[in-house]
Amino acid sequence: MEFNKSVLDCMQQLRRRLRDEQHVDIRLSQPDAIQAMLTACLCSGDEITRDLGRQLATHSDMPALFTPPPTPATADRNGHSVRIYRGQRVLG
Repeated sequence: MEFNKSVLDCMQQLRRRLRDEQHVDIRLSQPDAIQAMLTACLCSGDEITRDLGRQLATHSDMPALFTPPPTPATADRNGHSVRIYRGQRVLG
């Protein structure tokens, strides 16, 4: 993979955000730095961090590695709204 300015800028921003957010220390010189950053982005609750992860995945030719977890369904088969309460699906 070729490291250009946009990739390095994205990696530096992401590194700072992950260090502040999750206390994860990823060095840019690590051989698996991109994979470690993408994995940490999947665990992030911050939308900006996840967007930076998506951006890094497209720059690094690894978009398949960055697949965010599915969002919970908002409606069931009958059209009723559904919420998640303490890990259980409840009709809303």
